[in-house]
Amino acid sequence: MQANDVRVLKSAALPTLVVGAVAAIVAFFVAGGKGAIGALVGLALVAVFFSISVVAVSYAARISPHMMAAAAMVSYLVKVVVIMVMLSTFGDTTAWNSQAFAWSVVACTIVWTAAEARAFIKTKMLYVDPDAKVPGHGDS
Repeated sequence: MQANDVRVLKSAALPTLVVGAVAAIVAFFVAGGKGAIGALVGLALVAVFFSISVVAVSYAARISPHMMAAAAMVSYLVKVVVIMVMLSTFGDTTAWNSQAFAWSVVACTIVWTAAEARAFIKTKMLYVDPDAKVPGHGDS
């Protein structure tokens, strides 16, 4: 994983953890211990899924720059489907408050996505490789 990728991961993870902690505290006061558990499970789901996505795209970028977009789209599709399955599967659970879980997932997803976009915008990356050699124009 390159330094830029680590910076983006940290930039997205930290605000998401803060929002997840606030969601757990609010859920605790609104719905009790099960609300806090639901919010923390939602935070964990978002943090794990989105972290895996950043790692997958970073790995694909090392293989081929053309694979980055495909990896990003596939990982996004998998995330959306699995989160929808989790929300529908655990919608009637009694282990935690399902509303706190759902709202935590929504809030953490919005914060992660916005923070990740901001991190990418602020990252200074070269669009052109300055050390690239042009075929036929060697140093002879």
